[in-house]
Amino acid sequence: MRPCQKTSRKDCHQAPDPMPKSLPLSALGIMLFCNVAWAMNVVVSKVAVATLDVPPLFYTVMRSAVVLAVLFPLLLRQKPAQLPLVLLIGFAVTGGSFGLQFVGLQTASPSAVGIVNLSGAPLTVLFAIIFLGEEVRWRRGLGMALALGGVGLAIGAPSGAGDPVGLGFAFAGVLIGAFASVFVKRLEVGAVSLQAWAGLASLGVMLPATLALESGQIESVTAAPLAVAGCVLFAGVVVSVGAHSAYFRLFQRYDANLIVPLTLLTPLLTIAFGTWLTGDTIGWPLIVGGTMALAGVAIIVIRPSRTLPKEQIPKPET
Repeated sequence: MRPCQKTSRKDCHQAPDPMPKSLPLSALGIMLFCNVAWAMNVVVSKVAVATLDVPPLFYTVMRSAVVLAVLFPLLLRQKPAQLPLVLLIGFAVTGGSFGLQFVGLQTASPSAVGIVNLSGAPLTVLFAIIFLGEEVRWRRGLGMALALGGVGLAIGAPSGAGDPVGLGFAFAGVLIGAFASVFVKRLEVGAVSLQAWAGLASLGVMLPATLALESGQIESVTAAPLAVAGCVLFAGVVVSVGAHSAYFRLFQRYDANLIVPLTLLTPLLTIAFGTWLTGDTIGWPLIVGGTMALAGVAIIVIRPSRTLPKEQIPKPET
């Protein structure tokens, strides 16, 4: 904030400095870290539930427990006014959507799941039309059609992308997360505090679910304790607490038009990491579908929205 040049205190009005028109190298570095963390998390989750055979709901429980342990002090500061709604929406955008995606990753490739995650943006806009009265003109409508069409092509791709059923579970997770994210706008709670309450809600729901529906939880951990711990700590600390918090801090300092388009690097990195680390097969349907979806999401995040802030458009990550 610039010092006031007026000689009279009455005439002195200090307006807040406008948001910067460009990103410094430090902010670009942070966004690069976020994109790498989000993309790697898809691959790490694939390793956890497919290679290490950790039951997906149990993996969600462990991730939620780590997030809750790190952010627990935030729960003691102040209880949100709409606590039941905060818990419900927090669970949907984290544990609920993550759990379904982890189920999908048991049989689907990280590259294909990364492309399926791109459907979060058009689905969020679609739900905003239905529930918030969002007005969408032809450009954003074209972006929605391209993104959903590309994701549909990716889900229907040959076996190199993985089981279509697995991709269906991943899509269901994105669908639930997109639906809930529309209502985040109505919550009077900070982004990091929401993660803390979401961790509590996810733990409360997913712990009984894994006990009732899954088996072999302890065996999967004892078979490779260091590898499982590494996956869980990466997902909970580096991604949920670190990358997410850094991302939202940038939103407080810079215009969304400078930040959101940079998240489109995530699916590209996911495909690269999936091909490199887990041997994903990239066929033409996946390439064409991914290109269509990426172009559609680019249109959606660049075009202005009247009712939905860009920070509420889901990022292509887990």
